[in-house]
Amino acid sequence: MTYNEIRKAFLDYFESHGHKIVPSASLIPNDPTLLFTVAGMVPWKGILQGIEPAFAPRVADVQKCIRAGGKHNDLEDVGFDGRHHTFFEMMGNWSFGDYFKEEAIAMSWELLTKVFKLDPNRIVVTTHYTDDEATAIWKKITGKDAIRLDKDNWWSAGDTGPCGPCTEMHYDMGADLPGGLPGSPDEDGGRYVEVWNDVFMQFDRDANGNLNPLPKKNVDTGSGLERMAAILQGKTDNYDTDLFVALKRAVSDVTGVRETPENVTSFKVITDHLRSVGFAIADGVIPSNTDRGYVIRRILRRAMRHGQMLGHRGALLSKLYPALITEMGDAYPELAREQKRVVEIIENEENAFADMLQNGMKLLDAELPKINNGVLPGEVAFKLFDTYGFPLDLTQMILRDKNITVDVAGFEKSMAEQKERSRADTKGTRVLWESQGDLPATDDSSKYAPDSSLQSHVLAILKNGEFVKSAVAGDEVEIALDKTNFYGTQGGQVGDMGTILRDGAPVMNVMETNRVDSVVIHKGNLVADIAVGDTVTTQINEPVRQQTARAHTATHLLQAALQQVLNDDVEQRGSKVSPDSVRFDFSYGRAMTSEEKTAVEELVNKWIAADMPVKHEEMSLDEAKKRGAMALFSEKYGDKVKVITAGDVSCELCGGTHVYHTGEIIRAKVNKEKSISSGIRRITMSVGTLAE
Repeated sequence: MTYNEIRKAFLDYFESHGHKIVPSASLIPNDPTLLFTVAGMVPWKGILQGIEPAFAPRVADVQKCIRAGGKHNDLEDVGFDGRHHTFFEMMGNWSFGDYFKEEAIAMSWELLTKVFKLDPNRIVVTTHYTDDEATAIWKKITGKDAIRLDKDNWWSAGDTGPCGPCTEMHYDMGADLPGGLPGSPDEDGGRYVEVWNDVFMQFDRDANGNLNPLPKKNVDTGSGLERMAAILQGKTDNYDTDLFVALKRAVSDVTGVRETPENVTSFKVITDHLRSVGFAIADGVIPSNTDRGYVIRRILRRAMRHGQMLGHRGALLSKLYPALITEMGDAYPELAREQKRVVEIIENEENAFADMLQNGMKLLDAELPKINNGVLPGEVAFKLFDTYGFPLDLTQMILRDKNITVDVAGFEKSMAEQKERSRADTKGTRVLWESQGDLPATDDSSKYAPDSSLQSHVLAILKNGEFVKSAVAGDEVEIALDKTNFYGTQGGQVGDMGTILRDGAPVMNVMETNRVDSVVIHKGNLVADIAVGDTVTTQINEPVRQQTARAHTATHLLQAALQQVLNDDVEQRGSKVSPDSVRFDFSYGRAMTSEEKTAVEELVNKWIAADMPVKHEEMSLDEAKKRGAMALFSEKYGDKVKVITAGDVSCELCGGTHVYHTGEIIRAKVNKEKSISSGIRRITMSVGTLAE
């Protein structure tokens, strides 16, 4: 059976057993403790813990997952065996207070042996040593004696709260493989592969450790699609299954290199990372230097490095993305829907990192002859990270074939020292720019309608706390130009990202854009030499700009909705608008009820669906006041102001970037509402495909 056939058979089976079939949730979880959706249960966490009501008694889905950051991290193992992935699919069926152990076990067994037609004699089952009930059910249904285990056969949400025993099904891959039965000392040898896990949430553990029966018992199951495909296709390596064979064929087409035993690791890394990067960006993740954006940037760069190891130069994942749509687009239509945006973002990342990689390798090659103990000094590894954007694991990967390790403790020490310097330098950097009183104001009049051919001149370069006449590739600098189409951080909206070019070739990757009085400062890494007086072209990252504009207009709709649902006295007390999230602070004396939060979200989405026109107008401050335009309580405004009007529901003074029709926002999702001080509440919200 192919991947598509397995997905369909799984969902068809559970639909025939009364389950509501739902599409995969986003890879971006509504859970601040997680960077990504790391398991099938993540979207149902609130229901399973009794915090949210269940919308159906029984549900089934195939959930896309990423494990590549925080404690859920398989990144460094990918490529070196046949079973690790950063992106994977988890098939699951769920009972929210409906059926329990006997029906769950019976359906698991029937699907495995009747639908997937696995040999019953090769399936080994385990139960928790305290779970006599599940053990007896297995004996009754199958005649099998379960192996009674403690390790890994108990699930809990934390030290207290819902918990319960598990039962697992393992498949015998054959006596020619090493490894013993589950629970034996050599269980990790690879012979027995876990293919299914049923979790029975039946207890509530109190603060004293007592297990009290839950009034509603839930079932949470999971089965990895990649493992199931390998078993059903008679493979011991997940990367030899139909999906990965097709993706590896695409890698050969793009690189001109055939897969061999010597380069198989690179083929595995590239195909795995293509899925993570493609799906994550389609779900709204923007590669960046923080949080989940940083994880995706690391994965993308790791794939590029393996492309170079194959001898390939230039774009890679952006050229492979159509193959991903071909293989998985039917199951996940968002891949094709977001193709243009995803490919553009990947191309921007690939172009930026290609130059960094080349310059970083020069530094690394210069350092290698100095190593006499097989260990690269931590400060060198940190310089590669800080100057050229090399994550630590990328440096380790490059050195692995040379039998050289990295002084990780030294790297972490350098990292900690840099963070301290950064905190101390932030204020000092502003003071340095303010000291340049002879700098003219930046002409940023093009920031609302960016012209990719805008030419400007370099007025000043700040490097390591000093103003210099020139800087070289690899330097981290801040640059002032006489003209720019970049939006500098202001009014709660983060600044643009993008590229500064000279004669059509990238010179600088701009990661932050800030304002110091009337001067716009571009901060980032140089990929070529630059000097004061150079003629350059500024090019913003358009997909990031578009997502930021969606977020900013959605913030205006959010304020209007709050005033309508709560009362007209609600006032904005601050905000942060960025491409991957909105933070909105407002005056209100109590916590919002769940009904109020739902009403606010529904109202915002009603206005989005109405596709109302959004007017961008410049007028005098007096005229804006006559129109009733709202202003931020603490903001100072000049004689001329910009007014943003969304349909007939919102009219605000705002100098940020915005969409031109509310439908461009796509969707809004209120994630959390909380108190940040007396009388001040904070809402966090996602927009666009991120909200979907």
